[in-house]
Amino acid sequence: MELTTLDLNIWRGDAKGGELVSYRVPVREGMVVLDAVLWVQANMASDLAVRWNCKAAKCGSCSAEIDGFPRLMCKTPIAEYGGRISVGPMKAFPVIKDLVTDVSWNYEVNKEIPPFTPSEKDLSSSEPWRMQQKDVERVMEFRKCIECFLCQDVCHVLRAHDLKGAFQGPRFMVRIASLEMHPKDVLDRRALLKGKAGLGYCNVTKCCTEVCPEHIHITDNAIIPLKERMDDVYFDPVRSLLRRLGGGGKHPA
Repeated sequence: MELTTLDLNIWRGDAKGGELVSYRVPVREGMVVLDAVLWVQANMASDLAVRWNCKAAKCGSCSAEIDGFPRLMCKTPIAEYGGRISVGPMKAFPVIKDLVTDVSWNYEVNKEIPPFTPSEKDLSSSEPWRMQQKDVERVMEFRKCIECFLCQDVCHVLRAHDLKGAFQGPRFMVRIASLEMHPKDVLDRRALLKGKAGLGYCNVTKCCTEVCPEHIHITDNAIIPLKERMDDVYFDPVRSLLRRLGGGGKHPA
């Protein structure tokens, strides 16, 4: 039976607390969750706070939890659900108001990652940089990230344990991978991965990959290769022996 109305439960509140409030929303063909939320804002609750911009799944603004699962509201058809949907803010970040959360922590983390660093030879050369196509494609996958922070929200280290001071999260593993795997980047960030970035906290559940709207293979193509690079330096028994003997295998700076 085709839906004509939707029972939309929206979390209303702020940092002090809140609750789900039910709204009856008329349904039209092709409607997405963001359409329904904006209808409520326009017709029933003008003070409803919701963040959105492009409505094309490219700005990453309308991240929320739909029936408890992190998704972009503009990319979620209500036809995928029954006649009742619950929408709440991302749980990994502090609530500002209603569906709007404070994600500013992510931008502070971003500042801690050393930027793209080519060699002095490449910088001073007037010749075009040459890269193999496979290297271009590998880096370009990571650059598709729209910073919706859904992967950060679903990560149990940040969501359930709130270890923001110990683990920078999947989004920034993607950013570090885009730099570490760039053939023209010469900086070694493995000490960062072991230390402040906290890569060891990730237990490779692949939940971040599951929620990515850009279908970036976060776990397989970013996190696991970074773990392998870090392990080669810090947990390889031969290198460990060499370090103890003072014969090489030093940690990166």
